[in-house]
Amino acid sequence: MAQPPVFVLSVPETPDDPEGSQEPSPYDESEVHDSFYQLIQEQSRWAAEEGLELQQREPGPGALGALGDDHQALLGPEGVPVHSMATLRILASMPSRTIGRSRGAILSQLYNRTVRLRRRAARRPQLRDVGRSARPSLRLYDLELDPLVLEEEEKRVLLVKELQGLTVAQRDHVLRGMPLSLAEKRCLREESRTPRGKRRARQGGRGLPSCCSQLQDSCVLALHNLGLVLLSGLQALKPWRYALKRIGGQFGSSVLSYFLFLKTLLAFNALLLLPLLAFIVGVQAAFPPAPPASVPAFTGLELLTGGGRFAHTVLYYGYYSNATLSQPCASPPDGGQCPPEAGGLPYNMPLAYLFTVGVAFFITCITLVYSMSRSFGESYRVGSTSGVHAISVFCSWDYKVTQKWASRLQHDNIRTQLKELLAVWQLRRGPRSMCWRLRRVAVLGLVWLLCLGITLGCTVAVYSFSELMIKSPGSTEREGALLALPLVVCLLNLGAPYLYRGLAALERHDSPVLEVYVAICRNLILKMVTLGILCYHWLGRRVGTLRDQCWENFVGQELYRLMVMDFLFTLLDTLFGELVWRLISERTLKRRGKPEFDIAGNVLELIYGQTLTWLGVLFSPLLPAMQIIKLLLLFYVKKTSLMANCQAPRRPWKASHMSTVFISLLCFPSFLGAAIFLCYAVWQVKPSSICGPFRTLDTMYEAGKVWVRHLERAGPRVSWLPWIHRYLLENTFPIYLVSALLLAVIYLNIQVVKGQRKVICLLKEQISNEGEDKIFLINKLQSVYERKERSRVGRTEAAVMPPALFTDDGDTW
Repeated sequence: MAQPPVFVLSVPETPDDPEGSQEPSPYDESEVHDSFYQLIQEQSRWAAEEGLELQQREPGPGALGALGDDHQALLGPEGVPVHSMATLRILASMPSRTIGRSRGAILSQLYNRTVRLRRRAARRPQLRDVGRSARPSLRLYDLELDPLVLEEEEKRVLLVKELQGLTVAQRDHVLRGMPLSLAEKRCLREESRTPRGKRRARQGGRGLPSCCSQLQDSCVLALHNLGLVLLSGLQALKPWRYALKRIGGQFGSSVLSYFLFLKTLLAFNALLLLPLLAFIVGVQAAFPPAPPASVPAFTGLELLTGGGRFAHTVLYYGYYSNATLSQPCASPPDGGQCPPEAGGLPYNMPLAYLFTVGVAFFITCITLVYSMSRSFGESYRVGSTSGVHAISVFCSWDYKVTQKWASRLQHDNIRTQLKELLAVWQLRRGPRSMCWRLRRVAVLGLVWLLCLGITLGCTVAVYSFSELMIKSPGSTEREGALLALPLVVCLLNLGAPYLYRGLAALERHDSPVLEVYVAICRNLILKMVTLGILCYHWLGRRVGTLRDQCWENFVGQELYRLMVMDFLFTLLDTLFGELVWRLISERTLKRRGKPEFDIAGNVLELIYGQTLTWLGVLFSPLLPAMQIIKLLLLFYVKKTSLMANCQAPRRPWKASHMSTVFISLLCFPSFLGAAIFLCYAVWQVKPSSICGPFRTLDTMYEAGKVWVRHLERAGPRVSWLPWIHRYLLENTFPIYLVSALLLAVIYLNIQVVKGQRKVICLLKEQISNEGEDKIFLINKLQSVYERKERSRVGRTEAAVMPPALFTDDGDTW
């Protein structure tokens, strides 16, 4: 961060100042405190002697009355308060202006005094304009300089020595914070580097650098340039390199929050995919099982259904072996069997499958909790809102921007930020009548009842269709029939939000933020209830009907089909809901306005897709890879459609808490529901007996118990591993303890943020009070000095006037 600017108040010299008076050094804090304290005591004593009280005076007529006005009445031509010379001297001597003054302030004073000396010297006649006889002789001229100049030169030398004692980074940081011109900073930087340069010059004078040193320097520079090129190439590979800045500048922070959330989901899926690739998919691909007798041919329909040839790949649960994998040994020459130790290190595939999925989910949970707490702390941090508009106007421009497109982008960004800040003032309305409130409550209640009715209807439709699919014979044999249930679910998820949006037009919310939150709540209820019905359909109904088949593969294929159909319907919604609607409104309806970007619907689609991914990790380990591809394609499609077919929100609003809300929804309804679903499948549901790594067990969790029994027979050297499994995994108390600790961490983070908000509010109030105290002190000091000045002027006039001008009763003529 850049250092805050240091303001130095240059007080012009007055004739009353004694010659040769020196100001106390800014480094001598005790002397500054004493002088300021003596000044206050002296002014108080003078006020007591003259019988003056420190109170505000009423404005009086005349010039003296104008001098006696309060400080607030003394305004300049621009509305800025004007102080007297004495008040300016007091302001310049206040502790806040002197104590802790940086080196830049000292150098600034040096610069101001040097400029005054140069101006004073410029008034002297030049030597060529003076006669030869009148020119001073250099033999008789004293070459000693002005003591003030010598003193300032000594201070400059000391400052250069202090800069030389700092590191390069610290030196640049200090010079960057000094209120000087670039030429002065450049001179100081060169002077502070002079000893090193001289030392290098002396070393270079002894002899030229060797070839080895030149080669070493060339290699270092080449590697440095190569690293910069690779870094810029990696930055260019990111799809959000320049797009996020452009989106934020043209459409505001509300639309930008969607793309930031999509970027966060990419990171979560990459973190989830890495352990699955390393410990499950990669190992099984290295040791493939025996292929089945008949493998179906590839027809292309598998890209939609996920079945057919894909069922015999690493994409699904049924492909993975339940044996202990090891490196095969070469056949002995005598035709015997391989010894046990010749097969290399054994790899227990069922145990690796179970623990890898569990560890991946645990890492995701920790990352989600950390992201949510961090986002909560950043978004709910209390900042000053009184000067945000001025800061955005005067301090937002980046003067390092030189390219035309970058300056236009920054201009759009600042303009959008100002619109969002000013939109807050438009939401402030006066109190409403009781009739209006009752009518408002009635409309809201009716709209919510209709929305809940739509949700209930969609839920009944999904449940009825799923039961129909179970009762219909041959629904699992035909590839095309498998797309019926995902098609119905996606149609309901696409059509219900449009009905919600039409009903929301009746509510007419004043705040666009509240409108988005209400839409998110309604869409979230619909999607979570639909997923709950599907989970019951898979684990409660399909497991019983597919006992003689691999039901895990069926669940994985269902989730694959839902993900693919959701992506296709998202593309159709983007095409018809944005592109076609823009063409119709521009050409048929003759409207200039483009449709707005639906933040609530698009964000809920992302959360819905991520929930499908978490639900299918156990049955399809490569589902996170498909989610990553889907998110990348979705980023480019949505960005292109946004730039071409959408416009900025008609009512701009600042999305300060949207990221926190999105992460919270992703954590609690989505991830928590997926974790409960997978825990039930691992602990309660019997695996298939014909496929998968747990085909011979009653539950998937028994793979850990079997491993513990093998360890107990292995010997006392690994006896601590069964103890850990028995007391930390089989016992439910540690699980509840870890869950309680996570909840406690979340609660403590929330409470810490609340405490920080209270402390910040108190500090802001204290700063405001300190400012009022300073204004009060300045007004009182100026009142004392003005009264002193008026009394002095009165005594001077009384001493100058002759006594004959006064009458006997003391009145003037």
